[in-house]
Amino acid sequence: MCPIMSSESRPRAQVCLPRPQGGWWRLAPGDQGLLLPAPGPSSAVGRGRLDIKGWPSHRQGEGEGVEGSPCGLGHLTIEVSAQKPRVLQGDNAPQSPYQRLSRRMLDISGDRGVLKDVIREGAGELVTPDAAVLVKYSGYLEHMDKPFASNCFRKTPRLMKLGEDITLWGMELGLLSMRRGELARFLFKPTYAYGTLGCPPLIPPNTTVLFEIELLDFLDSAESDKFCAFSAEQQDQFPLQKVLKVAATEREFGNYLFRQNRFYDAKVRYKQALLLLRRRSAAPEEQHLVEAAKLLVLLNLSFTYLKLERPTTALHYGEQALIIDRKNAKALFRCGQACLLMTEYQKARDFLVRAQKEQPFNHDINNELKKLASYYRDYTDKEKEMCHRMFAPYDNGSTVGEN
Repeated sequence: MCPIMSSESRPRAQVCLPRPQGGWWRLAPGDQGLLLPAPGPSSAVGRGRLDIKGWPSHRQGEGEGVEGSPCGLGHLTIEVSAQKPRVLQGDNAPQSPYQRLSRRMLDISGDRGVLKDVIREGAGELVTPDAAVLVKYSGYLEHMDKPFASNCFRKTPRLMKLGEDITLWGMELGLLSMRRGELARFLFKPTYAYGTLGCPPLIPPNTTVLFEIELLDFLDSAESDKFCAFSAEQQDQFPLQKVLKVAATEREFGNYLFRQNRFYDAKVRYKQALLLLRRRSAAPEEQHLVEAAKLLVLLNLSFTYLKLERPTTALHYGEQALIIDRKNAKALFRCGQACLLMTEYQKARDFLVRAQKEQPFNHDINNELKKLASYYRDYTDKEKEMCHRMFAPYDNGSTVGEN
């Protein structure tokens, strides 16, 4: 599907130069030297300097717009003849803004089909070929202020799989050259973008496009998927660090799905990570690494089941986390939340008081204790009212008999 264009191209200005014998020569920015004779005598010859407002004569700063936007004041020295009008000299007149921008960009495709300019450096490893990426992007046509395609308006960008969800070849090559946190600008020639046909009426034929891309994060799902397909015996042949890395990847996928409120899908990823860690035996000196990884997954599962409104299961995973670390404030807090939803107020109070002891100034724990006090007060009030209604008729009956 072609992206939606959100703004119109800039209007092209036309400049007229008077001819000595009458009539005019017309010149429009972007004509790259072509002068069109207006009606009038054709024997004129002239030469002079012409100041043209709107001719691209300077480069804007990175924060103002695309380099070379035609909004400056430039000049051309031109020669006019009856036979062959031509431009002799100009301030960047023969080249378009994208052509000037490409001069200082790095060629990452080998044929200058994909050019890159790093705006902000990233850190860590390069994106792997089978990764799922989390990016913000905006695409621009030349001489346009607003993007024709962008996902920056979304609160949480969608996770995209390389080779499946990304259709522009140039964008995929660009992403493979990026690191986490990097912000870069790319120029994609038609071969690496929308081809010779373009995408009418939004993208003209043979169009070079500019994309600004920010790589927020990426996850190498191919390695995880391949590892999970092995049997338990085959997985045991791999070193422990490999298992921990795959389990961490599964948990990160779960975290991403959780942030998108896809709690059921997040639960599946967390349980897969927990399964990998549980069936892996480790040497005594490495067991603490497995326990630390399991603790994180158990806490995630407890919180996820609270979101799924299944407090009994949330309490189960919270108590398993307490077996690993009995003073873990987050595990105590999750257990307290689960007991509160189950209306087991005394157990909820015990867990929350223990959590408060570990973190006395934690606002979430203190607020949950206030909520518990309010719920318990309402519960006792309702219980008193129910008892009063149960025994009120007997009291009234005995009073009538005595009278």
